[in-house]
Amino acid sequence: MSFAKRALMGASALTAIGFAAQAETLTIATVNNGDMIVMQSMTQSFTDANPDIELEWVQLEENILRERVTTDIATQGGQYDVLTIGTYEVPIWAAQDWLVPLSDLPDDYDTDDLLPAVRGALSVDDTLYAVPFYAESAMVMYRTDLAEAAGVTIPDSPTWTDIKTAAEAMTDKDAEVYGICLRGKPGWGENMAFLTAMSNSYGGRWFDMDWNPQFDSEEWKAALTDYLDLMTNYGPPGASSNGFNENLSLFQQGKCGMWIDATVAASFVTNPDDSTVADSVGFAQFPNKDGVDNHGNWLWAWSLAIPTSSDAPDAAKKFVAWATSKAYTNEVAEAKGWRSVPPGTRTSLYENPEYQEAAPFAAMTLTAIDGADTQKSSVQDIPYTGGQFVAIPEFQGIGTAVGQQFSAALAGQMSADDALAGAQANVTREMTRSGYIK
Repeated sequence: MSFAKRALMGASALTAIGFAAQAETLTIATVNNGDMIVMQSMTQSFTDANPDIELEWVQLEENILRERVTTDIATQGGQYDVLTIGTYEVPIWAAQDWLVPLSDLPDDYDTDDLLPAVRGALSVDDTLYAVPFYAESAMVMYRTDLAEAAGVTIPDSPTWTDIKTAAEAMTDKDAEVYGICLRGKPGWGENMAFLTAMSNSYGGRWFDMDWNPQFDSEEWKAALTDYLDLMTNYGPPGASSNGFNENLSLFQQGKCGMWIDATVAASFVTNPDDSTVADSVGFAQFPNKDGVDNHGNWLWAWSLAIPTSSDAPDAAKKFVAWATSKAYTNEVAEAKGWRSVPPGTRTSLYENPEYQEAAPFAAMTLTAIDGADTQKSSVQDIPYTGGQFVAIPEFQGIGTAVGQQFSAALAGQMSADDALAGAQANVTREMTRSGYIK
């Protein structure tokens, strides 16, 4: 081998070594929901444009994701470079200086295009600390064919009385068709997201203005009693183990007459590739109790944030900007159709005629998001913010503890009264210990 050739090969090897030394690996922690799975499958365009960045994925079930990322960021462990978190965590973690500010995203990112309610929920003092991958409120999804066959009508703005009537009429347990599917899996972001919204729609609240728990109120008793009645009589077996993904599967298989849950599910239940009932789905607002002017709309955004413990914040900013950009939306639309793009984040999406035509749920989704008031989620006075959660650090613990009791009631292990009494006692004790109750 000639000296010149050896020199050339040596230079090439050094270049390769130098490139490898410069390459950064981003560890991305995300939830195993459908839109995030699509995101992982679409990253080729990002890695092609950024060959010096490698992506490592950690996809987890919702409750496990929350537990792991909360532990990591609270200890500044630095295990993850990009976190998938929600509207609950952002203001709390930003106040602790745990999140990198995102005020310097590229000009073409167009932060002004983000829906105002969503952008506000992810900002502290007008500084953005997370960018929304998709956002949601909640609504009713129902089988139009079953409703028609049962002779019931579900109005665009139903009451819980309308829902019970329809659930009873559509239930056919011999055919394994259940009138209604609702979350029963315990967790502050699982069954308690739904039940907090349901309580709001009954006029309930978690706390009075002195932070005293309100589970001994008539509103909470009525909400939980009606929930258990619906699920016991018209819900699927094993409902106390069902969360978002389990109910999604049941609905797609044609086993649910109605499902009341996150608006983001609309694209999944109307996708003929995955849903056996795709051509027979209607939509309505989250119900309210007769006489209560509150539909209990929640507001949630699964968002991408960068922990201050990351050793690759600049590379992480490139990734979160790409994954939540208008360009990414267009890539998904081209690959999978407009119905499949992540919803609820940008004004331009809801002004897009192609999306409006492809997504029959678009208008109801926007109505639900616009109707959410996280500053005052109850018709009664409250000392907290948050729609389907209470925006205090202690809520993860107390919300999950209450969720476990309510899930036990759904499983038949205790009565509604006992579950409510246990919730009242436990939350009072924790709020006193934390200094809220003097």
